[in-house]
Amino acid sequence: MIRRIEENSSWDVIVIGGGASGLGAAVDSASRGWKTLLLEQYDFAKGTSSRSTKLIHGGLRYLQQANLALVKEALQERGILCRNAPHLVHPLPFIVPHYHWWESPFYRLGLKVYDWLAGRQNLAPSHHISKGETLEAIPSLKSSQLQGGILYYDAQFDDARLAITLAKTLASLEGVPINYMKVTGLIKKHNLCQGVIAADQETGQEYSLYGQVIINATGAFADTILRMDDPGSSDLILPSQGIHLTLPKRFLPNHSALLIPRTSDNRVLFLIPWHDKVLLGTTDTPISRIEIEPRPKVEEIDFLLTHAQKYLQTAPLQSDILSVFAGIRPLIRNQKHCSTASLSREHLISTSPSGLITAAGGKWTTYRKMGEDLINQAIAIGKLPLRPCKTQTLPLYGHALVHDVYGSERIHLENITQHNPSYAQSIHPRLPYSLCEVVWAARQEMACKVEDVLARRTRSLFLDARASIEAAPLVAALLAQELQKSPSWEKKEIESYRELAQHYLP
Repeated sequence: MIRRIEENSSWDVIVIGGGASGLGAAVDSASRGWKTLLLEQYDFAKGTSSRSTKLIHGGLRYLQQANLALVKEALQERGILCRNAPHLVHPLPFIVPHYHWWESPFYRLGLKVYDWLAGRQNLAPSHHISKGETLEAIPSLKSSQLQGGILYYDAQFDDARLAITLAKTLASLEGVPINYMKVTGLIKKHNLCQGVIAADQETGQEYSLYGQVIINATGAFADTILRMDDPGSSDLILPSQGIHLTLPKRFLPNHSALLIPRTSDNRVLFLIPWHDKVLLGTTDTPISRIEIEPRPKVEEIDFLLTHAQKYLQTAPLQSDILSVFAGIRPLIRNQKHCSTASLSREHLISTSPSGLITAAGGKWTTYRKMGEDLINQAIAIGKLPLRPCKTQTLPLYGHALVHDVYGSERIHLENITQHNPSYAQSIHPRLPYSLCEVVWAARQEMACKVEDVLARRTRSLFLDARASIEAAPLVAALLAQELQKSPSWEKKEIESYRELAQHYLP
């Protein structure tokens, strides 16, 4: 990929940011036939895009807010993604328990509206289930005064793995995704954006790259790029932080997820089965400072544990937490609202006087639509000729009907272990990953660091932070071998990863 930019400094579209919105825009651009370059200063999905609730969903909270247009759009996108990436996205049953007589008709009506908005894209009709059926699906639920539940379906995915799949989709369309390539400045002529200056974070090499269209899709960091364009620009992003706890499977032993319909701050919470563990989240905490590694607050952890205790027979304790991670929502600043919890996840596309196109807001579920809207905006302002969007029916890389994050590529991983059976060894007894996946990440998925492998190519850091720390030396040794790195690099990577992972421990 780096050789491609060394050979060619001129592009149709340059996208800054390798998270959900940036990858969506780049895939949309490349699928329409434009020369497309994507630059990410860290690793793909390093920020918010690897720290989501792992749901592709309409958003019941927005249904409560009567934002039917946003819910309908998200449900349509859910259907598209289930078709285009069945190896990564799959239906998941959810249960909303009710403990008072009036809750059942209220929830049933709301979820019937949810079904109706999904239309032909609906995964399955919602319906009432008895107390016995509710406890059979979620045996860890408190049974006292339980009257029954409402069963409905949404979709689940692995966010970082979808990001890697989108990067590979982009590459298969002759686009160029590059991680660890930081945009340090914009190239302007007559006050118009004509390119970017980018620095390779591995070597320090600097590049001047020119593009017809420059897209700022940096999520929570959108204001940083906007200030490169105009130092006097006002902030577009109002950030809030959400955290998740990873718990042992015993807190949700079956395959159904639990929706806690109302919290003390008028939101919803989820307990979700994920990679044989349980995710509990999320919070909504206004923050004043945007960091690439946001840290969970003690009060956020207590908030989640307290609400889970109200619904589960055996209350999860801090000692049960396997990992805790935080992400920043890039909410659109809106002076009419005083709390981030009330702000919508709708996205905004804006164009600066210089021609810089910026995306703000949004969520993983609507990443494809954000990408389409960004490229349509470039067409609307005359930067690109008219070409129709193709991503509604574009199968993503590795498309397969089996639920496996590697999809059709799984056979290639099996071939690696056939040639070297030692690669079938697990990286750690408590983690569901093999050495083969480390090798594959280095050879085929642009993994450059131990963190890339343990946080995003596998999800070890998010599933069990302590186990991932213990696995780091083995992963570092194999990665050093694959990338031809020195023993000093290996030692530095282990130390760096341990320092990072400490913040994922409760």
